[in-house]
Amino acid sequence: MTSDIGLIGLGVMGQNLALNFADNGATVSVYNRTTSVTDEFVAGEGDRPDIVPFTTVEDLVASLERPRRVVLMVSAGRPVDAVLDQLLPHLEAGDIVIDGGNSLYTDTMERSRRLAEAGIRFVGCGISGGEEGARHGPSMMPGGDEEAWPHISELFQAIAAKAPDGTPCADWLGPDGSGHYVKMVHNGIEYGDMQVIAEAYHLMKQGLGLSHDEMASIFRRWNEGILDSYLIQITGDILGLEVDGERRLEVILDAAGQKGTGKWTVISSMEMAQPTTLVAEAVYARIVSALKEDRVRASGALAGPAGRIEDVDGFVDDIEQALYASKIVSYAQGFMLMKSASDEHGWDLDLGRIAKLWRAGCIIRARFLEDITAAFDRRPDNLMVDEFFSAALAKAQDGWRRVVAAAVGAGIPVPAYATALAFYDSFRSADLPANLIQAQRDYFGAHTYERRDRPRGEYFHTEWLEGGTEAPA
Repeated sequence: MTSDIGLIGLGVMGQNLALNFADNGATVSVYNRTTSVTDEFVAGEGDRPDIVPFTTVEDLVASLERPRRVVLMVSAGRPVDAVLDQLLPHLEAGDIVIDGGNSLYTDTMERSRRLAEAGIRFVGCGISGGEEGARHGPSMMPGGDEEAWPHISELFQAIAAKAPDGTPCADWLGPDGSGHYVKMVHNGIEYGDMQVIAEAYHLMKQGLGLSHDEMASIFRRWNEGILDSYLIQITGDILGLEVDGERRLEVILDAAGQKGTGKWTVISSMEMAQPTTLVAEAVYARIVSALKEDRVRASGALAGPAGRIEDVDGFVDDIEQALYASKIVSYAQGFMLMKSASDEHGWDLDLGRIAKLWRAGCIIRARFLEDITAAFDRRPDNLMVDEFFSAALAKAQDGWRRVVAAAVGAGIPVPAYATALAFYDSFRSADLPANLIQAQRDYFGAHTYERRDRPRGEYFHTEWLEGGTEAPA
C-alpha cells in the first residue's frame, strides 16, 4: 500500500497535522529524526492504520504515491535545509515538497529556485492556528510552484478550517516566498492584536482598579460585539481562571517572549518603506517587557504619575473604541505592506483572498475579517478609507483620543494605541512638517527637495548660506 502524503517532523504541530490528514481520508507516512518521538507517537494517538511510521527518510519517500508529496514540519532555518539535503537524493522530477514551518520568506525564495533546478516543486505554506488548529482545522497560506497546487489542493482544503460560509481557509497565494510572507505579516498583526488587548487590560487593572472578574466580564461582553475574536475570547477565559484561590494570570512573569516573525515583519516594512508602526511598537513592547530587572530598578528611581484614572464614567467603552480603532489601523498597515511586497516581487497577491483565509482557523480569526473581506470586494485604495472602516474610525476616534490622553496623564504606557492614533492623524493630514526635514537635509547634505508647485520627480537645491539661490538638481 502506498501513502498519500509524507510528513517529516513530529513535534506538536506535526503530530496534529498528521492526525488531521488521516481523519480526512489520507494515509500518512511519518518520520522524525529522533526515532523515540516517532515510537511514542505511534504508540499513542498515532496508533492507527492510516498513519505509517518510518525510521529513514529514504523509506518514507519510497512509501509515497507519485508525484510524492512531503510536508516538512521542522524548525525554520538550517533544520529545513538539512532535511532537504536528506530528501533530494530520493526524490524525482515532479515531486512536491511543502515547508509548513515559519520560514523566512527570503529563504523560501532561495529554496524554490534551488529545488526548481532539480525539477522539484517547492511550496512554502504558512500554517496558523496553533496545535488546536493543526488538529482540527488551520488556516493555510501556500505559495511557490503553482504546478504543485492541483496535487495538494484537495488534501489541504480538506484539513483546513472552514469559514462561516463554508469556504476552506486554504487557497493558493502566489509564487516562491509569497505564502510564507503572508504568514509572516499575519504573525506581525497577531503581535499587534495581542498588544492592543494587553493595553486594555493594563488600563482597566491599573488605571481603573477593576477586579479580574469585572475584566473577564468586560472581555466576554466585547466578544459578543465588534471585537468578537479568538484572542478576545481567550482573554476572558484567562482573566477568569482561578486555581486554589489564586488568579493564574497574576503569577505569570510580565516578560513576553517572541520567536522572530514580528521582528521580520518590521524589518521587511522598513525595506519596503511601509509604516507598520503598530506591529513595531508591539515588538518593542515585548522587548521592553523582557527588561524586567532593569524595570524593577528604574521603578524606584524614575518619577511619574500614580497610574490611576479618576474619570471612569464610560471609560471602559472608550477603551473598546481605542482597541477597535487601533486594530483597524494595524490591519490597514499590514495590508499596505503585503501590497508593497507583492509589487516588489511580482506576486500579484489578492488581498481579499488573504482576508478570507484568516476568517477561521488562525490565531487572529475574528468577525472583523468578514468586514475586511467585504471592503476588499469594494477595492479601496487603503483599508482605512473604505466607507465602512472610515465611518468606524470616525465613530471611534473621540473615545480613542480620550484613552490616549488619560493614559498619558496617568503614566500608563499605551504604545500601540498612541502610535495607531499618530498614524491615523498623519495619514489624514494633507500637510506634514516633512518640508522642514527636507530643507534640513538639503542644508547640511545637499540632498535636494521637490517643490509644491512643480511636478513630482523634479528636484532642486538651495545654497542656504549664499543668499538662498535655488537651482534644479
